[in-house]
Amino acid sequence: MTREEFKNIFNTHFSGVRNYVYYRSGDQDLATDVAQETFIRLWEKNFELVNGNARALLYKIAGDLLISQLRKRNVVMKYKAKEADEQFGESPHDMMLYKELLKNYELALERLPEKQRTVFLLSRMDGMKYFEIAESLGLSIKAVEKRMKNALEYLRKAIED
Repeated sequence: MTREEFKNIFNTHFSGVRNYVYYRSGDQDLATDVAQETFIRLWEKNFELVNGNARALLYKIAGDLLISQLRKRNVVMKYKAKEADEQFGESPHDMMLYKELLKNYELALERLPEKQRTVFLLSRMDGMKYFEIAESLGLSIKAVEKRMKNALEYLRKAIED
């Protein structure tokens, strides 16, 4: 294939190949890269083009390159995900500290005065808003806020000790 033939094929089919890859991948940068690589392959292999089979050949090369690129990305993403899991994985020491913290929290919750514990559990466990707690317990919103503040202070001190 001569330079003129290649240049003619490039000018005729480049945007179509790029659009084809973009349609399949949804990534414009990847589409441009794959389209360029497609024409590089065509030039390097110096395919003998018979009766205008360039279009079919280009789309075949582009499809194969796209699949190859997507497989590479998939491998990289799996590796990064595994690396992130290992980085943020729980060590036995972390698990022991968590269990100890949970035990201290449950003990502190048992020792919390009943009025404060009721407000705390309705808010944190049942997801009720302060005005809903106030209505259900027959209290003012300010009373609910004060009980919640006291409960949080008590729990913070009890867990830290």
